[in-house]
Amino acid sequence: MEAYKKLLQNNAEWAAAQLKEDPEYFQRLVNLQQPQVLWIGCSDSRVPADRITGTHPGEIFVHRNISNLVVPTDFNLLSVLQYAVEILNVRHIIVCGHHNCGGISAAMSNQSYGLLDQWIWNIKNVYRMHREEIDAAPTYEEKHQLLTKLNVKEQVMNLAKTSIIQNAWKQHEIPHLHGWVYDLRDGIINPVFEMEAGTPLDPIFEMTNI
Repeated sequence: MEAYKKLLQNNAEWAAAQLKEDPEYFQRLVNLQQPQVLWIGCSDSRVPADRITGTHPGEIFVHRNISNLVVPTDFNLLSVLQYAVEILNVRHIIVCGHHNCGGISAAMSNQSYGLLDQWIWNIKNVYRMHREEIDAAPTYEEKHQLLTKLNVKEQVMNLAKTSIIQNAWKQHEIPHLHGWVYDLRDGIINPVFEMEAGTPLDPIFEMTNI
């Protein structure tokens, strides 16, 4: 059976199983959109937010892109962020990177990948800012893992620089920001960086008129 047809078959079997276990499941889900968390993760197929956190539909609002970047000109991400913060009133935003990320590998190389080059430019800038620390790591694997962590930290900080987050902090004292890294080797999520709502920023990024 072709892969896409298998997905449809799996869906039909899953829906039937849900109804058998709980006949009101889908009716409740229609009116359920109150997530406490926005998840900004990598598009990697090995890192499904709901599966690795054991959550159910309606519990996490999700945005995914290559290497879980928060780019200030990405209107897709900013639209998701604004909706999550201002409409859904999420209390937490998680940026989750992962071990063995292909985007991190691409950014560490000198290869050209076409259009992707413009995207991973953002990761290369993280490497540039932390070059001394990363280059001091003794092996490629350790360099890769360190860049993954530092990239997550920088993306969390990028969130805090947005007017969306700063306004929410001033108005509601939420959301809190979290940086995590998921390890494919053992399935464990490791927190690597936290920013409580209201955490002071570099003064150049603080907006005083919001």
